[in-house]
Amino acid sequence: MLHAEWTKFRTVRGWLIGMVAAALLLPLFAALTGVSSDQNGSPPVPIGPGGEPVTDSFYFVHQPLSGNGSITVSVSALESRIPKGPGDLRPDTVPWAKAGLIIKQSTHQGSPYAAIMVTGGRGVRMQDAYVNDRPGPPGPVSAESPRRLRLDRSGDTITGYASTDGAHWIKVGAARVNGLGPTAQVGLFVASPPALQGMGTAGSVSTAVFGDLRLQGGWGGGGWAGDQLGAESPSFAGYPENTSGSVAGSDGRLTVTGAGDIAPASRETLPTGGALKDILTGTFAALIAMIVVGALFITTEYRNKMIHLTLAASPGRSRVLAAKAIVLWVVAFVAGLLGTVVASPLGERLARDNGVYIFPVPSAMELRVAFGTAALLATASVLALSVGAIVRHSAAAVTTVTLTIVLPYILTAIPFMPASAANWLARVTPGAAFAVQQTLVEYDQVASHYTPYNGYYPLAPWAGFAILAAYAVVTLSAAAVLLNRRDA
Repeated sequence: MLHAEWTKFRTVRGWLIGMVAAALLLPLFAALTGVSSDQNGSPPVPIGPGGEPVTDSFYFVHQPLSGNGSITVSVSALESRIPKGPGDLRPDTVPWAKAGLIIKQSTHQGSPYAAIMVTGGRGVRMQDAYVNDRPGPPGPVSAESPRRLRLDRSGDTITGYASTDGAHWIKVGAARVNGLGPTAQVGLFVASPPALQGMGTAGSVSTAVFGDLRLQGGWGGGGWAGDQLGAESPSFAGYPENTSGSVAGSDGRLTVTGAGDIAPASRETLPTGGALKDILTGTFAALIAMIVVGALFITTEYRNKMIHLTLAASPGRSRVLAAKAIVLWVVAFVAGLLGTVVASPLGERLARDNGVYIFPVPSAMELRVAFGTAALLATASVLALSVGAIVRHSAAAVTTVTLTIVLPYILTAIPFMPASAANWLARVTPGAAFAVQQTLVEYDQVASHYTPYNGYYPLAPWAGFAILAAYAVVTLSAAAVLLNRRDA
């Protein structure tokens, strides 16, 4: 029976052309995406010690520390302001605004570091290597309730402490920071990441007040230097219009103003970056082609009455449908896999040649994307076959399956779609299967719009695919029941 169905498939030229066209659409769209991208001349993307893109822009008041030592400070205020209009900065809460102590290999963006800090809404944190985040004592800081912070260096081990009274200290965490070298830059910092506003973000600026600064160890002396890291321009560093970083001293206190962030880069914080999902935009066109072939694989037999001969040749109608589904799934999977394997490196190469930074993808993840995309296309074609067996009409089957898979995909790709609605669609509709193309990582310590539009899906890759598979299995089962109950 499998042989018979395969013979049918390969002898109909239109079906073969449809599968070949679907496979070719993937590299074609990948090439068009790579060629049309043009980010040449954009600022270079900072790369962290783990090879990942990072955001590394903040105001740094520092001096060198040779060998081991420690620094202690009290933070009595952390206030943020967000633009509400042209030239209008108003007080507001930026949960991940940061102020505290940091040790950094150098002032080069992306260099290794460890930091202990207070935040605008997440309490005390210790962070290192851009991706690691440890919670400390909760609560905001104020003049009545300051936080004392201490950072100790012993070789490559950096330990962060926090205290509310300066007498009782809590160890927040310890990190091994490789590559600090014998002399590192240590001091105070303030960062203020963009604040989420509606479907976009707005640059913010934060100001912190430091006091009771104490040093131990091999400090270089010569006073403190204030620098804005990542400051090719104030706007590039994340400052709202007509603002900039600064440090001022008075009555034994330092008031530091800064913007930017020290964190992994997200799709929003790296607007010049692209993901593997963007290279595979041809999946949308290939999907439609395979839906058409899948529906025609059975509706054509109803239209030309060949279904009578097919069912007469086999006593088990369900076996006929299963054979068709297996042949169709295998052919579509092979076509989708070949198209994806060609499209991914081609599109990435062309995009990089045009100055687009592509978020790095481990080999195992790239393999998962290739097999997942092929499985998505193949399963969608089987869903079309099942619907075709139920409605027995090509146009109705194609329209139904296209609306159930492609329409949710289009809606989630609308930038102004509310995040709650987009994530709901990506959980319960067959379009959830596009999660197999997710390669970006969501970080709790980075405020961003984590939506399918930006390449972040609410379900794990194979969990999203399982939603589409469930729709296909249920529909195929319903088609088998109807095929057995009604006359051909």
